[in-house]
Amino acid sequence: MRAPYAFTAVLLLAGCSPTTPDLGAEINVPAQFGTIQAAVDAAREGATVVVSPGVYKESVEVRTRSLTIRGLQRGSVIIDGEVERDNGIVVAAPEVSVQNLTVRNHLQSGVAVTRSRGFRVSYVTASNNARHGVQASEAQHGVIEQSYASGSADAGFSVGRCAPCDVVVRGNVAERNAVGYAAADASGRMFVLGNRFSGNRVGMTTNSEDASFVGNLVSDNSEALSPAQADGAFGFGFGIAGGSKNLVARNLISNNPGAGVALGSSGNVPPADNRFSDNMITGNGEDVLYAASRQAPGRNNCFDRERCYDGVGDPLPKSSAPRGIPFNQVAAPPLQPEMPEGPLPDGTPNADRYVLPSEDLFDDRAAVRA
Repeated sequence: MRAPYAFTAVLLLAGCSPTTPDLGAEINVPAQFGTIQAAVDAAREGATVVVSPGVYKESVEVRTRSLTIRGLQRGSVIIDGEVERDNGIVVAAPEVSVQNLTVRNHLQSGVAVTRSRGFRVSYVTASNNARHGVQASEAQHGVIEQSYASGSADAGFSVGRCAPCDVVVRGNVAERNAVGYAAADASGRMFVLGNRFSGNRVGMTTNSEDASFVGNLVSDNSEALSPAQADGAFGFGFGIAGGSKNLVARNLISNNPGAGVALGSSGNVPPADNRFSDNMITGNGEDVLYAASRQAPGRNNCFDRERCYDGVGDPLPKSSAPRGIPFNQVAAPPLQPEMPEGPLPDGTPNADRYVLPSEDLFDDRAAVRA
């Protein structure tokens, strides 16, 4: 006679136990979860976390595969580090997308993609972050697009330690950073296409191999009201330090007071076999400056098959750089466009479609003008 009572008790307990709600393919913050991190932790693979306007004082770490974090209003969905948290969003899972939001005031990066494959960062505003706006490190098969970075004390956009990378950086604006775009050991199917890197201290730098830089505007990189890097570089457009076998085509590189293109060594590794084609390099302090190592001079760095730089060059000039300002004192970014409805374009680089840009490329998104 005791077994039925026990069975009834089990049924009663089961009926009273809480059940996990079916969150579906879309989770809303703060309607369902008060923080973005709580929604990310509860999300299943393939879900989308939709974030309503508000200031979210948190750092978000994504470890769920195929997750999308999407803000409803780019300038009003703000992840604020309050100059006390390291990163805004850390992507540590494959096939994660971050879309249509703002990350600001972090001690490291606004968005940090680490050891992830198939990532996508689209229509993100990253301002006043102490190191990088958007950083991809040891990450492959990704896209960084239509985003804006300012106030970075290292680089607005940074890609590093991926070989082969298969990463596309396209349609972005970087201004008021120490460096607009920086690549360190980012080689093999690395594409930097149709960006505006103007109004920084330095426009672009790379030490990479087999990368394509096509259709970019790299101009007026002498912005005093920006954070300074430790090495104090200032006034340069595009610096290649020991990089080799890169394609630099159809870029407008202008009005950089130090040099438009600076070819230098990285340690004793010289720049070598870099191909420049159909660029407009004009109005710079020195249009092309070659400074290879005396221990290992470079070779075959050719500009439109007319000027080739081989052997030893002059040392890079010491610029009298202005002091710079703290990252969190850089002016707020201008309003940026919202992500359009519908699917985003695929990640195919398609470098052939990028033509020589005009000097007003993305002027509507920029605060620093020529």
